Amino acid sequence: MGGVSAPEPAGDRDPGLQPERTRLAWRRTTLSSTVAAVLAVRTALHGGPTAGGVAVCALCCALWLGFLGVAQRRIHVLASRPRPPALAARQATAAVLCAVALAVCAAALVV
Repeated sequence: MGGVSAPEPAGDRDPGLQPERTRLAWRRTTLSSTVAAVLAVRTALHGGPTAGGVAVCALCCALWLGFLGVAQRRIHVLASRPRPPALAARQATAAVLCAVALAVCAAALVV
């Protein structure tokens, strides 16, 4: 009768390729963050370095390093275990804050 089946209990769940897709998504996001940081450095140093530009550039680099640290830890966990644990709220918050702050700093350099 084509009805909707009940969801499987969490213990019987087969993650399939989900950890691999998530690992690749973290890598893509890290690459995007790297491009944003490089463009921020380029923009800050384009017309000659100024004190404000160098400060924002240094902040962008620090935020990029913070995001890179969170991402690399998560990529390692996803690659090392067949059933990786959920991302901790602290790590998720750090990743989001670094990404948003990097975007704001890069936008400040452009404007």
